[in-house]
Amino acid sequence: MTTASECIEIRVDSRRLLDDRLNEAVQGLQRLAMLTGTNGILLTRHRPGHYTAALSDQVPFGMTREIVH
Repeated sequence: MTTASECIEIRVDSRRLLDDRLNEAVQGLQRLAMLTGTNGILLTRHRPGHYTAALSDQVPFGMTREIVH
C-alpha cells in the first residue's frame, strides 16, 4: 500500500505544459520529502495528459519512480 502525504494531480493537453507541470510538482515534493527524509516520489501516468505526483513510502527517500496505469 502506498501512503501519500501529499498528492498533486496534473492534467494537461500539451507536451510543453506537461514537462513544466511535472517538474514543478517534483520540485515541490522534493522540498516536502526533505523535511522527513523518509519518502520518495511516485509519478503515475493514468492516461495521456493525466498524471499524479505523490510522496510515497514505497519509494526510497531520494528516489523518483514512474509508473503507468
